[in-house]
Amino acid sequence: MSSISIKNRLLRYLPIFMVIILFLVIMHPSRSFAQAADPSGTHTGTIKDIPAAKAGAPTLNEVADTVGHNKIAINIMWTLLAGFLVMFMQVGFAMVETGFTRAKNVAHTMAMNMFIYILGITGFWICGFAFMFGGVGPVASLGGTPGLTHEFTVHLFGKDFGIIGAAGYFLNSKVYDVGVFTLFLFQMVFMDTAATIPTGAMAERWKFKAFTIYGLFISMFVYPIFGNWVWGGGWLANLGTNFGLGHGHVDFAGSSVVHLVGGVAGLAGILVLGPRIGKYNKDGSANTIPGHNIPMAVVGTLILAFGWFGFNPGSTLAGTDLRIAVIATNTMIASAAGGLFATLYMWIKYKKPEVGVMGNGLLGGLVAITAPCAFVNATSAFIIGAIAGIFVVSSTFFIDQKLKIDDPVGAIAVHGVCGYWGVLALGLFADGQYGDGWNGVKGNVTGWFYGDPKQFFAEFIGGTTCIVFVFVVMYVFFKICDKTLGIRSREADEIIGLDENEIGLKGYDDDIQPVEHAKITNLV
Repeated sequence: MSSISIKNRLLRYLPIFMVIILFLVIMHPSRSFAQAADPSGTHTGTIKDIPAAKAGAPTLNEVADTVGHNKIAINIMWTLLAGFLVMFMQVGFAMVETGFTRAKNVAHTMAMNMFIYILGITGFWICGFAFMFGGVGPVASLGGTPGLTHEFTVHLFGKDFGIIGAAGYFLNSKVYDVGVFTLFLFQMVFMDTAATIPTGAMAERWKFKAFTIYGLFISMFVYPIFGNWVWGGGWLANLGTNFGLGHGHVDFAGSSVVHLVGGVAGLAGILVLGPRIGKYNKDGSANTIPGHNIPMAVVGTLILAFGWFGFNPGSTLAGTDLRIAVIATNTMIASAAGGLFATLYMWIKYKKPEVGVMGNGLLGGLVAITAPCAFVNATSAFIIGAIAGIFVVSSTFFIDQKLKIDDPVGAIAVHGVCGYWGVLALGLFADGQYGDGWNGVKGNVTGWFYGDPKQFFAEFIGGTTCIVFVFVVMYVFFKICDKTLGIRSREADEIIGLDENEIGLKGYDDDIQPVEHAKITNLV
């Protein structure tokens, strides 16, 4: 080969060689940069990132301000993200309830689950949030919540009893604050969870107009008032400071405030509404009305389990509270125990590991651990969940067959029974490792099994108060609605299905002609 051809080849490939050499020089580890890379993250986010440090050494106050700002930013971001997870639970509820009901009512059930979110936001914004948190005072983890300082109280026996909040209507200018708005979003989706529980319990025969009034009523009045008593600085929270009953009624994430409220409201509604046509025979025996889409219900259940990691850990309202790890793990363990023991109970007694019961057992474990999740160890979490799983199966059959109460999705058993068990379980199993200063009481929250029986009595009072208050108010409400507007759909509509006459369209298009059926059969 001539020297000229070699030279030409070298010239041809010279640009490639130059690019390779340049790349190796740039990527060589010994090369110094104006700003060194930090693959481990140990040198990122130091004092040099404080703006004042660019002009010289920052003062102690400047460092403290930045650290404080970042702490609140972490807490707000965590609380918002947890709220987004809880909002996603609405999808889970919609799928569970629709899957466990019949195809002819798909659009109606889905519409209730979507519209309750819309109604709930509206009602909570108008006055629900103000009634619940108007007197909560400063929430330090969110940087303070200015304006939420007005609680209506009653003075009895030398004690003040908080009844209802009175600030924050319409999120007005006096509460126009990032901490307040964060609290509103997070607490709104909790309220929505409680409000949507009766949409499953009362499914397949509830008139949509009456349901709409219910959605506003529970989001504006019933849920916020009881919520104020527990989370807004009301009288149940102060059972400890006023009467020495432990830390007062403690409910970390809502076994009573959310789930028991929803379960009892559903019970009151069913008693007024009555069972579905064909559910019970003349001799009182119950007929099984199977759901139309079990895969939908299973997927919905798993979505709910996923969203619960926002529900329980998010209730710290602080991403800087490392107890989140314990809360999340306890939540997972209790859900497994609930699903396991519900399945085993069903398998042993009825010879089949029924998948619907499996899912409801899992949800029952989640409901039960919601109150005590921050205050118990892993062993207690498993026990609490296991007992909840057994309660789900036994109470479902008792409610359906003995009490003749028609609950298509088992909401009363899952949310009502297990919600009550959850607050009682806190009073028994809280191990005294967390909760110092909760509800203004020094020391950690401790249950009966760890030396403080008074905490159990506070939980019993709080849970029982919830049942009595919610049931009486909601039963009267449903009775009035029934006498005026009517809460039950027409018999003919219920037989045909509520989709077209109540909602205006079918959930599924089942209008396939016989010829098309034949074509499909031939293709198969």
